[in-house]
Amino acid sequence: MTTKPEILYKDEHVVAVNKPSGMLVHRGWDNDKVVLMTEVRDEIGQWVYPVHRLDRGSSGVVLFALSSEVAATLGAAFAEQRIEKHYLALVRGIPDEQGIVDNPVPKKEKGERVAAVSDYRRIAVAGRYSLVEVRPRTGRLHQIRRHMKHISCPLIGDVRYGKGEHNRHFRDNYNLHRLALHCHGLALSHPRADMRLQIRAPLSEELVRAFMQLGVITTADATLATFDPV
Repeated sequence: MTTKPEILYKDEHVVAVNKPSGMLVHRGWDNDKVVLMTEVRDEIGQWVYPVHRLDRGSSGVVLFALSSEVAATLGAAFAEQRIEKHYLALVRGIPDEQGIVDNPVPKKEKGERVAAVSDYRRIAVAGRYSLVEVRPRTGRLHQIRRHMKHISCPLIGDVRYGKGEHNRHFRDNYNLHRLALHCHGLALSHPRADMRLQIRAPLSEELVRAFMQLGVITTADATLATFDPV
């Protein structure tokens, strides 16, 4: 994996980047030599403070604070569910047009199950597969992956909660070799300014190609114009 994170937004208090699939946010979660935190630090030339995470296989918006004080403010906003998170996921199956998954999941590996809630809406259907937008209200371990499996719609490319035959189908026929989960938007109140931040992350070329070939997005959709996280 050689893709560099793209800077989506930066000011004196925060920086947001588009994390590539396959990259960890923080070295503490494994022993990778290349992690997002140090890549962003080196790119902007100053220390960054992680305030949330994405799974290794996921891509999309990751927000960093540029001071410990701002990190504490943003951490509280995430914990209090004041930051909107918008994900696109390709799943096997056809869920209801929209719904809520309220099912406890662990906060960490082998941890106790705690309350977890996700809202979803179906965007497009192609045969046995669907593109959905998921808005997790809480931030638990593998929450979206677990919740979509809970309603019998596991994510494509998910080697832990998904189905091997469908993952192989997308590798062989759509050249998709990653988890089909992308955080395409965050919406939040700025931690220090009287303004609303709406940060969007474009899909990777790999996802655009596979989604267009499958027929769940069009050329216009590839810009995420129809997926506005307001």
